[in-house]
Amino acid sequence: MIPITKPFLPPQEEYNKYLQGIWKRQWLTNMGPLASDLEMRLKNHLSVKHLLFVTNGTVALQMAIKALDLKDEIITTPFSFVATTSSIVWEGCKPIFVDIDKDSLNIDPNKIEEAITENTSAILATHVYGNPCDVEAIEKIAKKHKLKVIYDGAHAFGVQVKGKSIFDYGDLSICSLHATKLYHSIEGGLIITKDPLLLKKLAYMRNFGFDGPEAFAELGLNGKNSEFHAAMGLVNLDYIKEIHDNRKRITERYDEKLKNYKGIKQLWHTNGTQNYAYYPVVVETDELLHKCIDTLKLNEIFVRRYFYPSLSKVLPYLESVEMPITEDIAKRVMCLPLFHDLTLEEVDLICRILLRIQNN
Repeated sequence: MIPITKPFLPPQEEYNKYLQGIWKRQWLTNMGPLASDLEMRLKNHLSVKHLLFVTNGTVALQMAIKALDLKDEIITTPFSFVATTSSIVWEGCKPIFVDIDKDSLNIDPNKIEEAITENTSAILATHVYGNPCDVEAIEKIAKKHKLKVIYDGAHAFGVQVKGKSIFDYGDLSICSLHATKLYHSIEGGLIITKDPLLLKKLAYMRNFGFDGPEAFAELGLNGKNSEFHAAMGLVNLDYIKEIHDNRKRITERYDEKLKNYKGIKQLWHTNGTQNYAYYPVVVETDELLHKCIDTLKLNEIFVRRYFYPSLSKVLPYLESVEMPITEDIAKRVMCLPLFHDLTLEEVDLICRILLRIQNN
């Protein structure tokens, strides 16, 4: 069987060394030494000014919206994981969908301004599959209309634009460290900002708003993460280059073997680096997509329709709106298997099946 993804797990003895320290200290959560160390190492690795390690990417989004004191309407994309939209609703704001660019699969900056009203407070854009949004265009729009910008970089760990971390753009960025991501801490998330005052506010928010044992500085929640998760993050960080290199080799093999495949590949940002988080393919028709999925499944190969369906159509807590490009792409997109120890022989098998389906 070839699954769509598998979590990277380091040598167990290396993780166990961290566990021995946890048992000795008996400090399990509340930002212990491992969580604090992970924050510092990630800040250095990603070359960002300020970073917080939190429970998960969804909590990071909710904290970002709350920290910026956003109200009313937030412009966002319907082509993303549901947490991008649900976090907006959870924080009492209204998502305003803007259709995507058919090539980059990110929110289309050319359509953002027409969606702005007097009630718009922010833009929340997703770097889809890790592909950087047009951050310069979005920044110009935000400045012109005095809007805040949050980037959902759940997939974008390690990505850079013009030599600068993708997380440096916007007012706040978040990242997911979920087990399915290329770098993970089992469960976890990051909030990144350039603003030290925002960092301070978010740090209070992460710990129920406490400012000392008997005082409060902010409305808060429990956004902390445990020493066990931090330990996994620390061990995995030692393997990030190996993980990246393996995924790059696998991606290049897909590129080589599928050069005659008629499916459309995502157009990557001209000045953006790749982290090889996903391998999406937009096939010619939804009928062909189903044939591919069914045939691969018969061979015990599993792909994912990621993201399907369009969030503009299916959420019971929002009115349905027409997003023609998103709906078309969502019906035809699939992500192929991509994980650390996927073999090139397995990649070749997947590609042979896809080409045989196409050519027949």
